[in-house]
Amino acid sequence: MSRNQNDFSIRVLTKDDAEEYNALLRYAFQVTEAELAETGWKDDEIKQSKFPVLERADVLGCFNGDELVSQFAVYPLDMNIYGQKYEVGFVTSVCTYPEYTGHGIMKKLMKKSLTRMKQSNKSFALLYPYSIPLYRRLGWEIISNKMTYVVKDTQIPTKISEPGYVRRVQWNDRQFMELHARFAEKTHGCLYRNNLAWEEYFRWDEDDTMVAIYYTTDDIPCGYMVYLISSDIMHIKEMIYLNREAQLGLWEYIHAHDSMIDEVRGNNYYSEPIAFELDDSDIKETIRPYAMGRIIDIEQFIKQYKCDPDGPGGCFCFEIEDELLPWNNKTFVVTFKEGKCELDSGMTPQFHMKMSIGTFTTLLMGYKTAEKLLHMGKIEATADAAGKLDDILYQEIPYVSDYI
Repeated sequence: MSRNQNDFSIRVLTKDDAEEYNALLRYAFQVTEAELAETGWKDDEIKQSKFPVLERADVLGCFNGDELVSQFAVYPLDMNIYGQKYEVGFVTSVCTYPEYTGHGIMKKLMKKSLTRMKQSNKSFALLYPYSIPLYRRLGWEIISNKMTYVVKDTQIPTKISEPGYVRRVQWNDRQFMELHARFAEKTHGCLYRNNLAWEEYFRWDEDDTMVAIYYTTDDIPCGYMVYLISSDIMHIKEMIYLNREAQLGLWEYIHAHDSMIDEVRGNNYYSEPIAFELDDSDIKETIRPYAMGRIIDIEQFIKQYKCDPDGPGGCFCFEIEDELLPWNNKTFVVTFKEGKCELDSGMTPQFHMKMSIGTFTTLLMGYKTAEKLLHMGKIEATADAAGKLDDILYQEIPYVSDYI
């Protein structure tokens, strides 16, 4: 087939493209029919499982003639950003056949897809990168962490006696899903799971995992954990809690399994190590970057953005560099006052800061402070400006646990 860029065309994929979409996805990520069959999926079910993606997500494909050679999918979701519900795009299924790399196809698909997101009032996008350097060059930056831990059975907390109780439920239990919605409402960075997100979250392991909910003495659900016990190991996929009581109550439940397990392995998305809380803190705990984010439209994003109402306020001039999206590649004057933000308020800026769109994203999302980014050479500004901005902005690392 021709490799002439003039022969490439881009269009929205539909369920009629499911077979080619699925083939490209499995080739790129090297998922074989045998591996899928081991999970209990049959060939027709595998194809049908992609229909909801192509029906509910915005999926762009690049074709060379009639051949699908690259694709870029975006799930529409809502995200809590400092108490504000943002419509965001969750980028996934990004892949290109190897023989078509080096033609700038993915960059074109990304720009077109981000433009479509802007037009549908989505000012922010996130993804899980297969190459952090690649996405950084295109304006994305790290916004969250994933921590993993290994706790031996002898290190599980033992001196816990919470008043509530734990009950195991089915994975599609209504209270379980509602509990996550309550958690999302109070947690910066958390995604609100719609039906498609729940389907993807448990697609491959719903038959093996168990869900346990912690209830108060008034029968109010306040926390849950999703886990699997295999080969004397308890694997905790996710643990969330609305208060300290639920957190301790779930660890009390874990301890109740100490005769059945040799160790606990879990994931933690709070970006706060758990070792300090254990009597025996000599555990194995690791941290790695998880999600990357990107502000798609600064003007839309700022209009919804909240800052610390107890902060000093101030007027800042932000000179933003964005090589991919021209509408962001300019200077913005933002006034922070009483927890709100105004663009081009007519005030004379007190401070001037210059940075890339990726740095601006990680700053406003709370992953890094202005002072830290200034020290790293990511921001051009005075130390006074960085310090003042940190007094104005909230500083909380986003909680992002979903993988779609």
